[in-house]
Amino acid sequence: MRERDLVGRSGLFVAEGRVVLEKLVQAGRHPLVSVLVAEQRLEGLRGLLAPLPAETPVYAAAQEVMDAIVGFPIHRGILALGRRAEPAPEALLAGLPDKALVVALSAVANHDNMGGVFRNAAAFGADAVLLDADCCDPLYRKAIRVSVGAALTMPFARLPAGADLVGVLQAHGVEVLALSPQGAEELDEVVPAARTAALFGAEGPGLAAGVLARTRTVRIAMAGGFDSLNVATTSGIVLHRLAAAGRHVT
Repeated sequence: MRERDLVGRSGLFVAEGRVVLEKLVQAGRHPLVSVLVAEQRLEGLRGLLAPLPAETPVYAAAQEVMDAIVGFPIHRGILALGRRAEPAPEALLAGLPDKALVVALSAVANHDNMGGVFRNAAAFGADAVLLDADCCDPLYRKAIRVSVGAALTMPFARLPAGADLVGVLQAHGVEVLALSPQGAEELDEVVPAARTAALFGAEGPGLAAGVLARTRTVRIAMAGGFDSLNVATTSGIVLHRLAAAGRHVT
């Protein structure tokens, strides 16, 4: 069964490894459907699995059986099946606190980058992640793994096709800082608003000119002759700076 079939037809996703399973269980944001583990891992997982509802099945299999099920040698020996439960974008933004840091993503289509951004969002205390319709799925197995489970703990929502990402944020009192090599402000000099969203676009094309024209544009100072960073790296730098600066915003 292909992963896109799980997601597209049933709203399910696959989580792999102990750390990711811990995040899924402890966060409780997405219902856990079932767990499959290599039998030699079961004893060490009893404490983690104990809080699960009695009706949640936990299957144990010999390593060779598990390898045959997934189609390759799965060294972690732990898989879980979850059911996605995402809030509507309006509900997500309406529930933000008075001081909030939001990560906004436009057309980020690489699962490694998506996972890295979610990991950074969790590490620097962002309150939510908002994606446009052109972004890839944060609950794709690889994105979850790269995020070290942060994709399962961070509140996020996806806008429908054609929705105005900047307009939706601004309508909820969130000021948008758009990251671009052509940004008008240096990141080190930015004083964020109480409610701020850092908006990141895809590597290469970046954010559209129309988006930049409606937002505060910000750049990261770099050495001469170089003007761009990987989007996940950029998000780490920006969120660290905004989180630190936000502590002084009243």
